[in-house]
Amino acid sequence: MLKDKYSYYLANEPAGDNFDLEVTDKYSGEVAARVAMADAKVIEEAIAHSVEATAPMAQMAPFERQDILNHCVDQFTKRFDELSEALCIEAGKPINDSRGEVTRLIDTFRVASEESVRIDGEVLNLEISARAKGYRGMTRRVPVGPCSFISPFNFPLNLVAHKVAPAIACGCPFVLKPASRTPIGALIIGEVLAETNLPKGAFSILPARRDGADLFTTDPRLKLLSFTGSPQVGWDLKAKAGKKKVVLELGGNAACIVDEDADIDDAVSRIIIGAFYQSGQSCIGVQRILIHESIYTEVKKRLVKATAQLKMGDPRDEETFIGPIISEREAQRLETWIQEAEAAGGNVLVGGLREGSMLEATLLDGVPEDQKICALEAFGPVAVLSPFKSFDEAIARVNDSEFGLQAGIFTRDIYKIQKAWDELEVGGVIIGDIPSWRVDNMPYGGVKDSGLGREGIRYAIEDMTEIRLLAIRTPQ
Repeated sequence: MLKDKYSYYLANEPAGDNFDLEVTDKYSGEVAARVAMADAKVIEEAIAHSVEATAPMAQMAPFERQDILNHCVDQFTKRFDELSEALCIEAGKPINDSRGEVTRLIDTFRVASEESVRIDGEVLNLEISARAKGYRGMTRRVPVGPCSFISPFNFPLNLVAHKVAPAIACGCPFVLKPASRTPIGALIIGEVLAETNLPKGAFSILPARRDGADLFTTDPRLKLLSFTGSPQVGWDLKAKAGKKKVVLELGGNAACIVDEDADIDDAVSRIIIGAFYQSGQSCIGVQRILIHESIYTEVKKRLVKATAQLKMGDPRDEETFIGPIISEREAQRLETWIQEAEAAGGNVLVGGLREGSMLEATLLDGVPEDQKICALEAFGPVAVLSPFKSFDEAIARVNDSEFGLQAGIFTRDIYKIQKAWDELEVGGVIIGDIPSWRVDNMPYGGVKDSGLGREGIRYAIEDMTEIRLLAIRTPQ
């Protein structure tokens, strides 16, 4: 069960007594817990503590950082059910999806533990000409210093983990602002971190209102900003971030190509998951489904049948696949987009009905590609089908987007696979599966409006460290 109240974490310790933030059960709408909120003064104090922790964090031996990460793995495993329930309540995430995210939380910290003891450099041959005779070089990676993290509501555990775990692995203190709608998972992570011997000030986890959180972006003492959220907010933060490094993991309207040689049963089963898992609230959820015209009718029929069988309801129910969207306002937005697509000539094949924050799993076709439901990020249980004639056409249509996160392709043709890898303007090309597929050690991120930089533990560590050269001269 959730606790009634959750403190924020300031310099490794629970603090705050206002408990002004009400966290609701996204299915019932009732207040599930109250969370302490940090104001600008607290955020300023947290940043100051992170600066003080910079040297102690950098001086920790790799095995010491590894021990901390392993402690987290052990405690998250012991608290598996508690973490799953918290996700189910605060995010409205169906219980099976919640358990899957807790599993990924554990995976992410475990991978970070492994990477913490292999942050290596290289030996350089500097004797490239006569003037460099007797010189040798080597490099190592050193932490950049205090980092600022801002995480979204849709993966309250794992997207926090992808910032926090690599920071600990490489020795960067951090301040974290979790999403106000779903802060509890991050605060439970804070409870576990507080049990370790991290230096004082190594971490602060501070739910805060946007108007009080400007320091997360603008304060020059912070050397890196990692933000996951909407493109509009992300690019605005980058413009305000000053000289610090910026990593942005933003939105998408991910496409999936089903070519004529695809295994239809397999493609349909995977696309249903990609389009509707955790009620479609994923930036790599399947939104555009491009199907070769020779199999379009058959694939459409099977997708409609499978979609109609998905159970919508209480996310605590083991049989529920579609739970509530994060808010009624977001559900209303999607309902409006569906209605606009219909008015423009689109057809609702299945679903489309809304009750409060619940929206049925919905498939459309015949929708003009300039409609919001195609061109923008839906971020809900809605996907659009359309036929294509040639593979070149399909690639061009995937690329005809402001976004470029990941794309999925069902084909057995090695030449088409190579062509897709060469030409698709995305951060990741997933063959034989949906664009929604991700494991936590792979490089993950996008191009165009989908972001800047890559997550995935080793790749995040590269952003959170700088290369430092040592050159040694042997007198001749």
